[in-house]
Amino acid sequence: MNKDSLTRPLTFTLLAGFCCLLWGSAIPFINLGYRLFAIPEGESATQILFAGCRFTLAGVLAVLMTSAQHRRLVLPKRGNWGRVACLALVQTIAQYVFFYIGVAHTSSVKGSIIQGLNAFVSILIACYVFRGERMSARKWIGGLAGVAGIVLVNMDGTRIDPSVRLNGEGFLVISMCASALSSGLIKHFSAHEEPVCLSGWQFILGGLTMIAVGGALGGRLVPQSGLALVVLGYLAMLSAVAYSLWAVLLKVNPVSRVAVFTFLQPIFGVMLSLLLVERGADLPLLRYGAALLLVCVSIVVVNRAEEAQA
Repeated sequence: MNKDSLTRPLTFTLLAGFCCLLWGSAIPFINLGYRLFAIPEGESATQILFAGCRFTLAGVLAVLMTSAQHRRLVLPKRGNWGRVACLALVQTIAQYVFFYIGVAHTSSVKGSIIQGLNAFVSILIACYVFRGERMSARKWIGGLAGVAGIVLVNMDGTRIDPSVRLNGEGFLVISMCASALSSGLIKHFSAHEEPVCLSGWQFILGGLTMIAVGGALGGRLVPQSGLALVVLGYLAMLSAVAYSLWAVLLKVNPVSRVAVFTFLQPIFGVMLSLLLVERGADLPLLRYGAALLLVCVSIVVVNRAEEAQA
């Protein structure tokens, strides 16, 4: 696809939404993977090892896809390995090491809400840290509407414990900030390197590092059946496709226009978990519908803000 097609509203919306749907599907498949590899809840070392295998394989798939397209092995330009290492440190290592430790020490509701702030923080970082675009009242309104949608989809009547722990909520905040920062880095680095190449090699470097960390901490992966490898392969595939496509969208669009779609990810994740994993559970359609409406309002308002600034 050329740049013009990737900036058209319908094409852009479908591709960004597809990425978030893939990421949302990761939640039930990660839980399924834990069962198929017999990974106990809170076993951070093995979870980091599992994630490392997933992302290493995702990187290999991304590199193979872009290499097949170019009919040669695609490598970063000589001066870009530092950018690959920087992105691997932020997007893969920091984001997921802190995530897997943090999620084991906090409630699922608080964890989902913290991770759901990613889109709004990405917009703030793009405007105030990288200064690649301007903040506006519409972006504040759109961002806060999206945050409200994330809070609403997680309000299931469970009481939220107000306590905060560094290795719980603190680590999840670090993970969320690393994820948000990575959007700005991808936008900046893709001016110097092909986005899919950048994404693939940072996955390989970050994934191998996580394998080393997880193994050093005593993590062990023991597949209980062949289905475990199929699930791992699917998780790798969705990461390779979604992150590579996301990097391409970030290269040709403002960060806030892309990032706001990540408000959809936890909503897709919760809905797919209920449909695929907890099929006997009641589906609160009114609450989820209202949350989805707020997120859609957020996406429209932020995109209108970008159009007004263009």
